[in-house]
Amino acid sequence: MRAFMLVVVLALAPGFALAETQAGTREAPVHAEDPVIEQRLRGIADELRCLVCQNESLAASHAELAEDLRREIRTQMKAGLDDAQVIQYLTDRYGDFVLYRPPLKPVTYLLWFGPLLFLAIGAATWYVILRRRKTLQEAPADPAKLAAAAALLDESQTK
Repeated sequence: MRAFMLVVVLALAPGFALAETQAGTREAPVHAEDPVIEQRLRGIADELRCLVCQNESLAASHAELAEDLRREIRTQMKAGLDDAQVIQYLTDRYGDFVLYRPPLKPVTYLLWFGPLLFLAIGAATWYVILRRRKTLQEAPADPAKLAAAAALLDESQTK
């Protein structure tokens, strides 16, 4: 049993070491030359989407492209561009997809108002269904059909 446990621990050890080094790189940035630029970079990178991961921010991603983009942002900041100019540069290059909060413009109307549209369609469908159900309940029954149903019931009870 001890041998089995030793094999399991040794097999999992490289994975734990890799996870620890990745977590360590998140804590301490590699390019911490200028703390002001690093602070600005973190602020911008939290608002930008990683183009590879797509569900992670640029700050949290470990993809090579994310590293390149962070390096590019640092270079632009050192060149004197402000945060808005850096974000504009990235959106010009990669489109609005890089932003977690895309701007409100005709191309993104469906993105912004789509949920409201689907909610309105669902509410209208619900209203129509309830209206039809109420109309069916209020409709008078056909006397001929009622007589036929009563005859069937009488026939089944006499058997």
